[in-house]
Amino acid sequence: MSTTKGLEGVIATESSISSISDDQLTYVGYQIDDLAEYCSFEEVIYLLWHKKLPTKTELNSFNKSISTNMFLPKEIIQHLNTYNLSTVHPMAVLRSTVSLLGLHDPEIDDMNAEANIRKAIRLQAKMCALIAAFSRIRSGKEPLSPKEGLGYAANFLYMLRGEEANQLEIEAFNKALVLHADHELNASTFTARVCVATLSDLYSGITAAIGALKGPLHGGANEQVMRMLTEICEIEHAIPYIKQKLNNKEKIMGMGHRVYRTGDPRAKHLKKMSKQLTEMIGQPKWYEMSVEIETFIKQEKGLPANVDFYSASVYHSLGISHDLFTPIFAMSRTSGWLAHILEQYENNRLIRPRAEYVGPIHQSFVPLTERQ
Repeated sequence: MSTTKGLEGVIATESSISSISDDQLTYVGYQIDDLAEYCSFEEVIYLLWHKKLPTKTELNSFNKSISTNMFLPKEIIQHLNTYNLSTVHPMAVLRSTVSLLGLHDPEIDDMNAEANIRKAIRLQAKMCALIAAFSRIRSGKEPLSPKEGLGYAANFLYMLRGEEANQLEIEAFNKALVLHADHELNASTFTARVCVATLSDLYSGITAAIGALKGPLHGGANEQVMRMLTEICEIEHAIPYIKQKLNNKEKIMGMGHRVYRTGDPRAKHLKKMSKQLTEMIGQPKWYEMSVEIETFIKQEKGLPANVDFYSASVYHSLGISHDLFTPIFAMSRTSGWLAHILEQYENNRLIRPRAEYVGPIHQSFVPLTERQ
């Protein structure tokens, strides 16, 4: 029996949701560049779940379904108020509260395909309201209800900040959501599929995926990028800082990617948004510093920036707290997780791999009274 550490390169399932091939990312066969440039996040959610782009009528109906399901049960708001929100990890709150949401869904154990779509809509809609409510409550503010007429990206920024975002901010955040929506069989997506392959419910699958994303080897890279940029603070300090990190054999977050060799196709879109947003807020140094670091690391190590590198300065420029970067990743990736869960249900087989035993063999049993 041969093994591959971390299952690297192992084909574990068939899927028609997203593909990474020749350093190109596609969703249901559509290039990520086209989707990021021309689609709303809602269009991409619909594409991932239904394997086709919506018509105008279908999209209008879908948008309405999402917006009318953004409201949180009052019990969830009460629950958020029980945490010590000044010390608790936002991803721990998200994981536990999504699980709690399942208790308030009357269709949680209805495995009918139509019921699963309705649950998916409710959960995707409530993710943005949940993160925004958490952020406001811990700041001593009242959670806000979604605003009629605003799309997913715009509503999240409104519920988070209490004022409507401008068009550039909405465009940037929408692109970020589209670019993070799915990424083939990554750790959290695989976790979700393993969970629901037992025919566990949809909320269990998303809770399991959030738990996987919480780990620092999967989620959180953009938060660490922003922490690095904040420590550097000024452009002239960037290269000496990076050189010191490399001399200490420390990893530079946001550079390189396990499945891309020539570069992450998503990065350029957020690089452009980072430039525009940092100029808009009068802090171009965050973008300029990032470009200096990217250029240096590419020359020294041959590693280009990945999607997390520039999303850090994008989210920072939107006034988003740094510890919310990973929950926002989860909010976007929920669309992909749900697509994979729905696909797993459609053609399910329990995921049960084997392990190669490497422990001791032929041991002789010694009764307890005779053990030394």
